[in-house]
Amino acid sequence: MNSIAQLRKNYTLGQLSETEVPNQPLPFFQLWFDQAIKAECPEPNSMTLATADQAGNPSARIVLLKGADENGFTFFTNYESQKGKELATRPHAALLFHWHELERQVRIKGVVEKVDSAESDQYFHSRPPASRIGAWASPQSAAIPNREFLEAAEQKFKAEFGENPPRPEHWGGYRLRPTEIEFWQGRPSRLHDRIHYQLKGEHWEISRLAP
Repeated sequence: MNSIAQLRKNYTLGQLSETEVPNQPLPFFQLWFDQAIKAECPEPNSMTLATADQAGNPSARIVLLKGADENGFTFFTNYESQKGKELATRPHAALLFHWHELERQVRIKGVVEKVDSAESDQYFHSRPPASRIGAWASPQSAAIPNREFLEAAEQKFKAEFGENPPRPEHWGGYRLRPTEIEFWQGRPSRLHDRIHYQLKGEHWEISRLAP
C-alpha cells in the first residue's frame, strides 16, 4: 500500500487573475457552476456544510445546493437535525464546493436564515414521493434502535399519506447570505490562485490571498 503522505497531484488546468474577475461574486459562481456541469463533475451541486454548536464545536456534512441567486445559497433539510439545532443556536455557516475535475474549490461564509413556508412547500412538493415520505419517517440525527425502525415508519406514513404527503413542519429550507466567497484554482508547485470577495457594506472588496 502506498504511503498516504506520498499521494499528491500537480494542478495545471487553469489560472485566475484578480484583474479579470467580475465585480460581484455571484456571476462568477454561476459561471464556474455551469462549467462544472459541462465538465460532468459528479453531483456538482454537492457541498460541504459546516456548522458549530453553542460551545463552538464544529461539524460538517455534505448537502445539496438547491438554489443560488442574489439572495444567497439555498438548501433544504430537517430543522430538528443536528445541523438544524446548531443553526438555530449559531446562525452562521460555511459552504465548500470541490470540483476535482476542474481543480477548483469555492469557499463561502455567511449568515443563515430559514426560507419562508411557501418556498419550502414548493420545493418539497417537487421531490419524489418516496423522498417526501422519508422526511416524515426519519427523526434525523436521533439515535434509533435499528433499520427496521425506519422501515416501519416508512410504511406507516405511506399508509397515512399515500402518494401525496404534505411537508412536515420540521422540514424546510435555509438560505446562506454570503459575507465572504473565495475562488480557488489549483496551480503548479502548490502556488494556487485564490481570489477572495469580502462584503463591505453593500459592496464587495476583491483581493488575492497567498496559497
